[in-house]
Amino acid sequence: MKQVLIRAGKVVVADVPAPRAAPGTVLVGVAASCISAGTEHAGIDAQRQPLVRRALEHPERVKAVVDLALQRGVAGAISAVRGELNAGAPTGYSVAGTVVEVGAGVADLAVGDRVACAGAGLASHAELVAVPRNLVARVPGGLSFDEASTVTLGAIALHGVRRAAPTLGEWFVVVGLGLLGQLTVQLLRAHGCRVAGLDLSRERVALALALGMDAALAADEADPAAAVKRLTDGQGADGVILTAATSSDDLLASAFRMCRRKGRVVVVGDVGLGMRREDIYPREIEFFISTSYGPGRYDPQYEREGHDYPIGYVRWTENRNMVEYLRLLAEGRVRLGPLLQGTFPVERAPEAFAAAAAGAAQPIVLLSYPGVLDAADAAAPPRRRVDLRPAPARTGSGRTRIALVGAGDFARGVHLPNLQKLSSAFELRAVMSRSGPGALRAAEQFGAAYATTDYDAVLADDAVDAVIICTRHDSHAAMALAALRAGKHVLLEKPLALTPEELEELERFFADEAEARRAPPVLLTGFNRRFSPHARRLRELLQGRGAPAMLDYRMNAGHIPLDHWVHGPQGGGRNIGEACHVYDLLGYLVGEPVETVQALSIRPGTGHLARNDNFVATLRFRDGSLASLTYTALGNRDFPKERLDVFCDGVVGELDDYRGLRFHGRGGGLKTRRQDKGHLAELEAFGRAVREGGEWPIPLWQQVQATRIALRVEQLLGRSPAEAGS
Repeated sequence: MKQVLIRAGKVVVADVPAPRAAPGTVLVGVAASCISAGTEHAGIDAQRQPLVRRALEHPERVKAVVDLALQRGVAGAISAVRGELNAGAPTGYSVAGTVVEVGAGVADLAVGDRVACAGAGLASHAELVAVPRNLVARVPGGLSFDEASTVTLGAIALHGVRRAAPTLGEWFVVVGLGLLGQLTVQLLRAHGCRVAGLDLSRERVALALALGMDAALAADEADPAAAVKRLTDGQGADGVILTAATSSDDLLASAFRMCRRKGRVVVVGDVGLGMRREDIYPREIEFFISTSYGPGRYDPQYEREGHDYPIGYVRWTENRNMVEYLRLLAEGRVRLGPLLQGTFPVERAPEAFAAAAAGAAQPIVLLSYPGVLDAADAAAPPRRRVDLRPAPARTGSGRTRIALVGAGDFARGVHLPNLQKLSSAFELRAVMSRSGPGALRAAEQFGAAYATTDYDAVLADDAVDAVIICTRHDSHAAMALAALRAGKHVLLEKPLALTPEELEELERFFADEAEARRAPPVLLTGFNRRFSPHARRLRELLQGRGAPAMLDYRMNAGHIPLDHWVHGPQGGGRNIGEACHVYDLLGYLVGEPVETVQALSIRPGTGHLARNDNFVATLRFRDGSLASLTYTALGNRDFPKERLDVFCDGVVGELDDYRGLRFHGRGGGLKTRRQDKGHLAELEAFGRAVREGGEWPIPLWQQVQATRIALRVEQLLGRSPAEAGS
């Protein structure tokens, strides 16, 4: 499908794999999308800035690059930065079209429904978009797709008006008469308010007057506050809504001066927010920020997970604002015809963006699409694969042909660069991701044969020998099992499973294969720490021990906000999602089965921490060895994240964050130039197992054991301290 991307500060139209309707979403064939001149061009301008200026404005990004160089080396950091700079980013957040596919869990929409959609990174300028249900609104009968495609801008304007709490007969001033300002004027008029407007463009002022604005303030007025008092019988405005865009603080100060005593100012646009006490204190001016298009914005539980706010507690959510704006359009209470500058086919998107940036009086510029416009067209399957280069013929080189599944930051930062380093052993056949632009970006940067959003197609591809799965945790077990059943070898990022049932299903697969005397594909869970050179040196120490050993692992994990996906159903929590690494490493070092597991956690007295953020887990192995993990989110990032002390036969091994290993009581320590957690060695071991057969890099029983430990610890952390210690 065609999608508009911003690449190196330029607008481009690219062929991108079409998305799928994931659970809780609908797939929409877009008929029209609306360009937001202010927001979208700000993003384009930011990409055009020289790197030095961007670095000065965002010093935290410079630190991130420095940290990256320390982890991956200068060449790796340069490669990552270059890839980000050359990548195409989706743009757009307001579209209308026809539902062509409905995801699981969506019961009130059907194929063929006419809808309008919102959401940055979701309702993009593309032929097909997959949008969560709470960001989709039905289009009333008789309303055109062109008009409905302004739904996001309309909801933003409507929420700004709601923040101002207008009442019948009040005077308002709207500063900035672009699209948001024009809509705000009409919405205030629909509330029965009188409205004055201010803009540098006389044409925009004239357009607002033609659409019902009561009065205009001269842009060159020396004292706008005095002009407002003349309009309002000397009282001042009841409220001012700022829909302009400027970095200056003067506009806000002027808005305060326009208000009567106890008036209110609402900021909708991107304006300077420097305030002076004398502008607001004497008259007790009320100041409000209007956050995008209403309650629910920036809340992943609402937007992505579909958890609505009860109407009895939150009357106007994002979705309800969208629905109400569309109703006002359908009833003619808001008019868009005079605001339309033009409609361009998506192939002419660069021209359309240039027109939107030209500052014409008519602020609405639309893109049109030749895609799915009615339910009958839904029979044609969306194109979910984009070929980038011909697939090379299979040779006798013995290279393993890989499909990478899930092209997030970790995959792009670790696995894909490592595949390049090991190009003599691996060939990158495909990159698959739920995001078409994300799949395309990684495939182009790392030289894959194709990009796709279709996992089933990857599994059906005979030219794929193995998959590397880097998706969110709740999908791991099911995706790994599907790949194994398709005969693909699997390198699965941790964790192996989130539930006992998922783990049992995987075990059953291998048991069935063994019973049928078939050699199953290789399964390697990404417990990479055991492949670190430091861990291997420690293993050598412990293999020849004459008595049980003591191992003390400390993970200074750092705080992650509780609304992060890691804590939710997709992540399974930090014990299952991250501490499983340590359970595997401890089992690898001792080399014995675990017999007992105990765990205690801090009971958080605050909503800042989760119950599995801070805990101690203790393992007893069959030979009597003891190992403990102290996992905490209470520490400081200046302290190393991971440390391990091993006590064995009069020797102490001290592992410092996978950078250094010291032995006390014997020689043979190890120091590496960079942190080495074993990712490259893990991939090498996976490749050897796939090509040569024989023993797996991690025996299945050890992968299962680490997962069972994590599940048991999770169970213990949910119990009372007395129960957990029994």
